[in-house]
Amino acid sequence: MTRLTQTAAGGGCACKIPPGELESLLAKALPAFPGLLVGAGDDAAAIRIDGDRAVLSTIDFFTPVVDDPRDWGRIAAANALSDVYAMGGDPVLAVNLLCWPRTVLPMEIAAEVLGGGAEIAAQARCPVAGGHSIDDPEPKYGMAVTGIAHPDRLLRNDSGTPGTPLSLTKPLGVGVLNTRHKATGEVFPHAVASMITLNARASKAALGAGIRCGTDVTGFGLLGHTLEIARASGLTAVIDAAAVPFLDGAREAVRDGYVSGGTRRNLDWVRPHTESRTDETTELLLADAQTSGGLLLAGEIPGAPVIGELVARRDHLVEVR
Repeated sequence: MTRLTQTAAGGGCACKIPPGELESLLAKALPAFPGLLVGAGDDAAAIRIDGDRAVLSTIDFFTPVVDDPRDWGRIAAANALSDVYAMGGDPVLAVNLLCWPRTVLPMEIAAEVLGGGAEIAAQARCPVAGGHSIDDPEPKYGMAVTGIAHPDRLLRNDSGTPGTPLSLTKPLGVGVLNTRHKATGEVFPHAVASMITLNARASKAALGAGIRCGTDVTGFGLLGHTLEIARASGLTAVIDAAAVPFLDGAREAVRDGYVSGGTRRNLDWVRPHTESRTDETTELLLADAQTSGGLLLAGEIPGAPVIGELVARRDHLVEVR
């Protein structure tokens, strides 16, 4: 069997450009445009079409995160769709993005990847209409997704208010388990199950609860995405490390050294803005580069543990206790 994770240097959202470098790049490359509700710095772009409708636009793709091609396709699709859910929207159309080493990997494997993506899009009731493909030395797959939302009910990372609890809808740890999978071939079905779970219900529950601030936890880890909310909202986020849920085996994976470079870069990025009273293993888990992670919400919804709160601005943007 072809081990897809061995065909690329990185894997999943851990192969993102480091957040510090990305911020500097986007600051120079994206001019302001009148009419945008949300531009750079959030999960998806949003532009108002009329009084009741905003169009959301997002794109996400990455190198293989698991060896099973259909699972990779399912994970990549759920991850791309998540950006629309993280903004409080409904996906209405997706197109595939496929980069494939056609002389190295059989096209039958690519068909399995695309089939997995179509399966998850069908669950989301989002049609997939074609896309774009190129011949590439490393395989990559994902989707560009268009969604719709009410412009006055968007979930944004700059809408936090002091005294609001922070909730997390999926456990952390898929990053270190995926790193272990890449290195050893061990399979972690519970990590795959978490990654292919859509954030649709959590998004609907957040809107129903009147929540207006949130994001999804992906390549920058919980600490990185919490930092984004705190900074954008002008607040400090307090994280109770003991309340954060982790997948079985995640802590052991960190202790055994299965930590991606992306996770370590996340921790280096947030440390100057963070006051931490916890151990390094927990810090790495909190910075773990997630692929298709859950929603981080400023508010409470059923079934999602409260892991901290937003408070008035203090010396640090993030405090971990």
